[in-house]
Amino acid sequence: MSKSPKVKEQKQLLHLVIGGEVKPGEEIVFKDLSAIDMVGVYPNYAAAHVAWKQKAQLTVDNAEMRYFVVHLHRLLNPEDDE
Repeated sequence: MSKSPKVKEQKQLLHLVIGGEVKPGEEIVFKDLSAIDMVGVYPNYAAAHVAWKQKAQLTVDNAEMRYFVVHLHRLLNPEDDE
């Protein structure tokens, strides 16, 4: 009887992708918080980056529209330095 190899479960590193029109300036200030595009929550940075890139490319003609990847895992577990 063969044993199935143990698959090491990867640590879940949640990332949020959001976007919206921002005001001009150095700081990131959204024009209308009720209009923020909540793209989704992803299990790792690679998946979040794919979603971010797709949304950013779809809105390339709007100079005020910006999308961001938020590292939720850093907010949930600030003691982790990954």
